[in-house]
Amino acid sequence: MLNETTQTIRLWETQRQTDGAPLSLPPKAYTDPGFLALEVESLFRGQWLSLGRVDEIPAPGDFFTLHLLDEPLLVVRGDDDGIRVLANVCRHRNMIVASGSGNARRFVCPYHAWSYHRDGTLDRAPNATPDQLALLDHCRLECLRSEIWQGFIYVNLDGEASPLGPRLTALDLVLQRYHTDTMHQVFSTQETWATNWKSLIENFMEGYHLSTVHPQTLAHMTPTRLCQKLDGGRDWTGYRAHYPENFDTEVGNPDLTPLEQRCSTLFSVFPGQVVSQRANMLVYLALQPLNVNEVCVRWGLSVYDRNLSAGQIDQFVDEWKAINREDHSILARVQVGLRSGNAVAGPLGRSDHEGTVIDFHNYLASHLLTGRN
Repeated sequence: MLNETTQTIRLWETQRQTDGAPLSLPPKAYTDPGFLALEVESLFRGQWLSLGRVDEIPAPGDFFTLHLLDEPLLVVRGDDDGIRVLANVCRHRNMIVASGSGNARRFVCPYHAWSYHRDGTLDRAPNATPDQLALLDHCRLECLRSEIWQGFIYVNLDGEASPLGPRLTALDLVLQRYHTDTMHQVFSTQETWATNWKSLIENFMEGYHLSTVHPQTLAHMTPTRLCQKLDGGRDWTGYRAHYPENFDTEVGNPDLTPLEQRCSTLFSVFPGQVVSQRANMLVYLALQPLNVNEVCVRWGLSVYDRNLSAGQIDQFVDEWKAINREDHSILARVQVGLRSGNAVAGPLGRSDHEGTVIDFHNYLASHLLTGRN
């Protein structure tokens, strides 16, 4: 199955380099479980995945849990103020140790009451036998490779990816005046969308659809005609959605340039994160595929001004819920079309409209054809 998948990618790669206009991915890439299996192994297990924001767990003992590709994870701030991503699996009989989110002095397994410190090291194993104790000197919850970048928490499941930060230095320059790393998260939730994960990345990262799909929510602020692609990197892409001259906006952040005050900067850190950065607000979506037709979306909203009222925050959240509903509705219909026998790999548009999609496809082709790089 994987050989067949690779052959399809190679054929598409040849066609898009010889047919003039760049082509979208073949429909099979969005509907074939063989593609998904290759993507999960080559991308999602082998690269850096966003889990959330550091200010979700601001104090020692603060934690949240989640499942990532069937891996139960425990994300916790330790007594040393460091953030760790721990395997949420007891070292005794593999019970899930923690659930939900909150603050804990220690984590106690609900099966046999083995307990662990905030750094994952073993605290106590009640009624352990001498033979057991001899094996427990170095017992701890497995600590996975993680990185913090611009206030986001990332994990690499297989532990083999090259460091993330150096890959994103050009994107750091784009964001340097936004203070992305210190923005304050005020909302997060998790949803399941009825679409292939790649369709969501492509949709979020192109401005071509803004005026059509979002006539009430975004078109007046970020019309398609004013979108401008950024020079992305190997591991990211982005564009600026400029505001019309007659659009009034509240800035709040005095460090931004006039250009930055009057645009939204959207970027994707491949493979599974998309972000919209405004002067006063940040929204991120962290994705993991559930199957070819569904993707788990963990999304959150952060603000620049920590003194906003509850009403102002609710207004921001409601705005983004409406935007996401519009995108989800469209993408669910796209997924139906992709399963049609008449679906094709169509030509992509101009760089400022769909150049970010081409960057994403270049990333996919590189990793799925040649493996890790």
